[in-house]
Amino acid sequence: MNETPDQLLTGPPPGASEAELIDWITGLENLKCRAEAIQAEAAVRLDEATRTRHAEAGVPTRKLGDGVASQIALARRTSPAKGAKLLGLAKILITEMPHTFALMKAGLFSQWQATILARETACLSLQDRRVIDHELCAPGFDGEAPNVVTMGLRQLENAAKKLAISLDQESVVARAASAERDRRVGLRPAPDTMTWLGALLPVKDGVAVFAALDQAAKTAQAAGDQRTRGQVMADTLVDRVTGREAGVKPKIEVKIVMTADSLTNNANQPAMVEGYGPVPASWAREALTDAEAFVRRLLTDPAGQLIAMESRSRKAPDGLAEFINTRDEGTCRTNGCDAPIRNIDHIERHADGGKTTAENLQGLCERCNQAKESLGWQARPGPDGSITTITPTGHTYTSPPPEAWYAAPPLSPAEIRLRNVLAAHRAAA
Repeated sequence: MNETPDQLLTGPPPGASEAELIDWITGLENLKCRAEAIQAEAAVRLDEATRTRHAEAGVPTRKLGDGVASQIALARRTSPAKGAKLLGLAKILITEMPHTFALMKAGLFSQWQATILARETACLSLQDRRVIDHELCAPGFDGEAPNVVTMGLRQLENAAKKLAISLDQESVVARAASAERDRRVGLRPAPDTMTWLGALLPVKDGVAVFAALDQAAKTAQAAGDQRTRGQVMADTLVDRVTGREAGVKPKIEVKIVMTADSLTNNANQPAMVEGYGPVPASWAREALTDAEAFVRRLLTDPAGQLIAMESRSRKAPDGLAEFINTRDEGTCRTNGCDAPIRNIDHIERHADGGKTTAENLQGLCERCNQAKESLGWQARPGPDGSITTITPTGHTYTSPPPEAWYAAPPLSPAEIRLRNVLAAHRAAA
């Protein structure tokens, strides 16, 4: 295909053949790779320009470039943590991995493929990293694309690992040993009121945990248990971690936001479970009955707006801080950021006259709170609960207000008749 980027973005013409459609998909994939390379160049230039501006303004050396990653995240509609990774990757590609970057600019290598190579060479010296960059990504003698372009992601990862071990086995081993410090457990929502519970563990521990759960499943099924292998493993994990297996009833504190009517079974407005998200009210009422759960409800005024709280101190007291954390649903208010709240922050700075009120407070993660304090950043609360952030380049980003928990509207006569008809049908069935 010889279409220009503008032509590619208009989409294939009506009546295009199957072969032409494949060519169009390929052309767009190449365009995406090239765009990611250009974004990387722009990110590095932005970082350089910001550092120069900071230095001229007398910003301490350790704070030069603060906030750049957050600006990149806002521009790319992603989280600040991802923005920092993208900026770091861009610097590595442009300064240390020229052949990998050239493949991206040619449209033959994606940002994720480049990330894999950068990750697997992170423990090596600059010289060894450049050796792998040349070995895997340099063009052939006749200018043909290297074999790495056709590799799958696992193949690419393994190829980089083998070369890294060959060049500096000691560094690879040391990196594996230090990685144990990063062991952790995470929780993220899954569909249908389920969650993904994950753990990053050393190999020996992860394999041991899985083997123990697998053995429990085999034992249960051999005894005639009708649950599937996966169900037994999941149930065993919960039983052993919570102590339920030993007959201990778990004591759990669950912060849940519900309207009064939903809590008392008179309405079915969705509830909000902190750390998960929206759940059906009926589920919230029933699923928590097997645990000692402390249910905390966020109250609303007659208009459905969250009740405000205020303090005269600069630091939000515990009650107000908890209110903000619940109102903001435990998640950083910055656009695109899904990190948990770590700081209760004044939207309009306290030093600039901002009050310690619910209207002028927001929940932020550590990274976003630090970025907001960098040179040239501003934020203003909106009358509707929104927050407008202004970056040093003058770009504005508005975070919408959290959802208000309105009372359920009364049913119309038509809705009442329909409900009665459906109830009669169910009763007859």
